[in-house]
Order: sequence, then C-alpha cells, then structure tokens
Amino acid sequence: MLPTIEAPSLKNVAIHPALYVISWIFFSSITILFNKYLLDNLKFHYPAILTCWHLLFATVMTQIMARTTTLLDGRKEVRMTGRVYLRAIVPIGILYSASLVCSNQTYLYLSVAFIQMLKASAPVAVLITSWLFGVSNPKLKVLFNILIIVFGVALASFGEIKFSWIGFFYQAGGIFSEAIRLIMIQILLSGEGQKMDPLVSLYYYAPVCTVMNFLVAAAMELSTFKMSDAWNVGVFILVLNASVAFMLNVASVFLIGKTSGLVMTLCGVLKNILLVLASVLIWATIVTPLQFIGYFIALCGLVYYGLGYEGILSAYNTSSEYTRKLWEGQEEVSTAPRMSVVKKGIIVGMYALIFVLIVTGLAIRTGTAPGFLQGLLEDRVEDY
Repeated sequence: MLPTIEAPSLKNVAIHPALYVISWIFFSSITILFNKYLLDNLKFHYPAILTCWHLLFATVMTQIMARTTTLLDGRKEVRMTGRVYLRAIVPIGILYSASLVCSNQTYLYLSVAFIQMLKASAPVAVLITSWLFGVSNPKLKVLFNILIIVFGVALASFGEIKFSWIGFFYQAGGIFSEAIRLIMIQILLSGEGQKMDPLVSLYYYAPVCTVMNFLVAAAMELSTFKMSDAWNVGVFILVLNASVAFMLNVASVFLIGKTSGLVMTLCGVLKNILLVLASVLIWATIVTPLQFIGYFIALCGLVYYGLGYEGILSAYNTSSEYTRKLWEGQEEVSTAPRMSVVKKGIIVGMYALIFVLIVTGLAIRTGTAPGFLQGLLEDRVEDY
C-alpha cells in the first residue's frame, strides 16, 4: 500500500503581509480612479450616495456569502450579543459617518492645499489613538519616525493656506474619527477584542455603516438626486464600481487584521506617492522642487519604518559582501543570497525606483530632462 500524504490545510498557509499591502494599494488606487471617473466624467455628483451604495453592496455580498459559502463560518464562533453589538460595532458606523461629514465640511472653510497638509497628520493620530486604547506601547522612536514621514508629506502638499478655526476643527474631527474607527476595527480583529475573522467583521459592521451613511446622504444629497442620474451612469458601471469598492473593503480589513491600523495609514502615504508618480508617467504631471524634497523625506521615513536601521545596515553589508565575492569569483559564493536579503533588496529597490521617477518629474519641471524624454512627454501631454 502506498503511503499517503495529508494535504496541508489552506488555513495553515501563511501569507506574507506584503501581499496584503500590495492588494490594498492596488484596489485603493483603482477605486479612487474609478470614483473620479464616475464623479467627473460621468457627472454623477453624489459622493455620499456613492459611498452609501458601496456599503450597501458590501452588506448584500457578505449576507450572500454567509449563506452560500463557508468563508463566513467564523461568525458562528463569535458571541455577538446586543450589548457587544452596541459597544463594538455601532460606534464603527457612527465614526465612519462622522469622518465623512467632517471631511466634506472642511472644504467649505479651508484651502485644498492646507487640507492635504492637515491630512498628512493622520498617521500621528492613529499612533496616539493606538496608545490611548492600549493597542500598542508608547515608543518615542516610532513617534519620531512617523513625524518625519508626516513632515515630508506636509511639505510636499504645501500651498496657499486659508485658515479657519471651524475648518481646522472639522478636519481634526474627521482625522481622529477615522483613527478611532481603524483602531476599533483592529481591536475587533485581535485577541484583545472578539478576535474576528476579517470578513466576519465586515459582515457585522457593513450594515451599520450603510444605515449611518444613508442618513448622511439623505441630509446632504438626496433632495437633489434623481434616478435618471443613476440610469445615465448605467447599472453595469455602478455594479462594477461597487464590486471594486467591495474588494477594497475586504483588502482593508485583512490589512488591518494582519498588520495594524497604523500600517494601513502609512500604506496610504505610499499609495499617494505612487499615484503622483503614475500621473508623472501617464499625464506628464510636473513635480516641483518642494514636492521632490517632501516626497524624498517621506520615502526615507517609510524605508526606515519598514526595515529599521539594523535592517538597512544588514541588507547593505550582506549585499556588499555578496557583490564583492561574486566580482572576485570566489567559490564559496552561494548562487543566491538569503531570501531575507532578497526581500529587503526588493523593498529598497522599489523605493529607489520611486526616487528616480520623482527626479524625472523634477527634471521636467526645470527643463533639464534629456531631450528624448522631454519630447516624449510633451507629445503625451498633447495627446491628452
């Protein structure tokens, strides 16, 4: 009789956190571009209603999945009582709506550039909130690292400052509402809370967020909304848009559950930089010297947060030693460096590529780019 080998369970397969980061950045970027297409190109000027539609779709999808698949069987292990629901789930929906309302109201009082500068402080808000909720221990080294990233993003967003105390408090309320919401979801997914499966958490809080955002949409946009606006966009486009947003919601809860709310916020910084770089390559967007300095500082802070000083030094020393031995042709050189070094090398290489693209944008701004590149981008601008 042949020996049998038990197939490994999919639940025991470990997925590297980088995959969650990449998937979140991908779906977040696609959702932003898709929403912009709906709001601007297709003239669907109802962002609150669109958000409500996304959450309604997520609610329906999780309900269908719970009844037709085994992906949400983890909900059977959750002791969800009325008291737990009111204390752990309902606040997430309220905070989601509060963040949406505050963010929209801010634009009535502050300039766009100043709003972006204030939004750069979101990682600090998430970090402080995680300390207050006891999710992580206070570390000045981490705070200093986050402050460097925040300074870089704020510098890149620097522009005309139209200050108003009302607008400032609206923006602060929006930032801290979102920070508390992220930390509450993190607690929900961790052993300190219900230790829910990420999909199960979405199953529970999506309906609450839908109801809360419907109230916001009803107060802000429902009076001017017409069903013809939705029909003009098309059912297929709206369902496709909601499907992409649903994948983003799934990627978000998995990223928070496998890492933390702070990591998700920092991924948002990296995503914004990547979007700027995409606009440089696709639409030949100009990068100013101040933006270049700001993005460079933010990237340095992200590299340090991801690898740490010891990690950067270790990767550099190991890579240098490997390159030297390979150059000299020594026999004891392995055909490939250790996987940990490869991973760190990929991360550093990715940031280096981003840096090169930023330099390209700055060169275009100052007119010092190579002739062939300048001509290529000018032709691309004419095409658009």
